[in-house]
Amino acid sequence: MDQSKINVRYAKAFFSLAKEKQLLDGLTKDVDLILQLTKDSKEFQLLLESPVVKTAQKKKLISQIFQNQLSELTIQFLILITQNKREAYIPGICRNFIELYRKDQGIRTATITSAMPLQKDILTQIQQKLKHELNAKIELSERVNSDLIGGFILRVDDRQIDASVSTQLRKVKEKLLQTENNK
Repeated sequence: MDQSKINVRYAKAFFSLAKEKQLLDGLTKDVDLILQLTKDSKEFQLLLESPVVKTAQKKKLISQIFQNQLSELTIQFLILITQNKREAYIPGICRNFIELYRKDQGIRTATITSAMPLQKDILTQIQQKLKHELNAKIELSERVNSDLIGGFILRVDDRQIDASVSTQLRKVKEKLLQTENNK
């Protein structure tokens, strides 16, 4: 069975359980916390992927790490994954769970990339405008890329609006070169 099927199956199972028990919001926060830990902690990631650490030891460590931070149901889910020797898939399972949650809640993700950090009120205005235009809840994240010179790139799901100065300059350069080549 390939990795993506494993991720999806476990994520769907846990998502269904969360909905059934009406614990979706709480368990989503748990999954967010786990996902953040897998991103922030190289040691935790190594623990999950290590073939040297025995399954019993991993289960014990996972219980200790999350003891007062996650619901008992989430800890039991992590232990089940570990028992089935699928702990290396935990980050992927968490990402799939979050994706299912966003779909279920009608949340769309957007990323705005600009040359400099944007002011909080401008980000709020963008988020409100997108919410109104798309008729959906919007999770807006911000990235800074000084190579853009100015302007912004807005990505919502798989659509992108590129209003960056660097792209405009590149287009002008291409037109000039095209004109030069056509002479």
